[in-house]
Amino acid sequence: MRFTWLDLGLVYCCVVWGSTFVLVKDTLASVAPASMVGWRFALSALCLLPWVLRRARPAAQLKQGAVLGAILLVLYWTQTAGLAYTTASNSGFITGLFVLFVPLGLLAVLRRPPTKAQWLETALALAGLWVLTGGAEGFNKGDALTLVSAMAYAAHLLATDAYVKGSDPVLLAFHQFWVCAAGAFALASFQGAALGVPTPRAWAAVWFLALIPNLSAFLIQMKAQKEVPPLKVSLIFTLEPVFAALTAWTLGGEAFTARQALGGTIILAAMALGSLSQARESTTRA
Repeated sequence: MRFTWLDLGLVYCCVVWGSTFVLVKDTLASVAPASMVGWRFALSALCLLPWVLRRARPAAQLKQGAVLGAILLVLYWTQTAGLAYTTASNSGFITGLFVLFVPLGLLAVLRRPPTKAQWLETALALAGLWVLTGGAEGFNKGDALTLVSAMAYAAHLLATDAYVKGSDPVLLAFHQFWVCAAGAFALASFQGAALGVPTPRAWAAVWFLALIPNLSAFLIQMKAQKEVPPLKVSLIFTLEPVFAALTAWTLGGEAFTARQALGGTIILAAMALGSLSQARESTTRA
């Protein structure tokens, strides 16, 4: 499997996204989850607007962007809300389970039953999740929300792969950003949550999330997915929970426990095994 500059860009996405779990968790002390999602994606869309207005057809790819934006809303609201109840390291590992949902999504579309290897990978991932969270008693609301986020993550990766070929990445990013922001603000209003960002420190965090994880990483992801197959993308993205855990245990000050490390390692093994078996199956078919 040859490593390219596009693959390096995807590794950058993993580093950036993995490092944000601690920042988001800290910012939740002053900003409601849906409001945080709304502001970070609204600011990202605002930054792209000058380039969008230069396009001959700014409304092009609105339908595809709306679909991606709706998935993005589910992904980021459940992940952000989940961080209020679980640790940043747990959130990173559970989010990483999206790698196993990618082949399940493909199976649902292609109507192929799971292979023995895929059953093994799923069982291994569930065992890792059990160890990581401390079993049924330790599995909390935040872990459940993050598991939904992992499913949405897989759906977003597959939808991006379907839409990005021959598309304008700037338009596709802009439309999904503003659709996600609008949905998040509507959700915050429905929940009766405060829409404001009360402190300069919180605004700094929101701007960082808008510019680095959103603008830079998503544009790189869409550029890379024009050429990199989704199975290889999912294999590279297994690095994200590694960076999430390392950041949580160092900069985030979370306690390092042997149980969490073992559970996370089992999940990573399941993710890597799943991606490698998918790549092997793809090569065999070719």
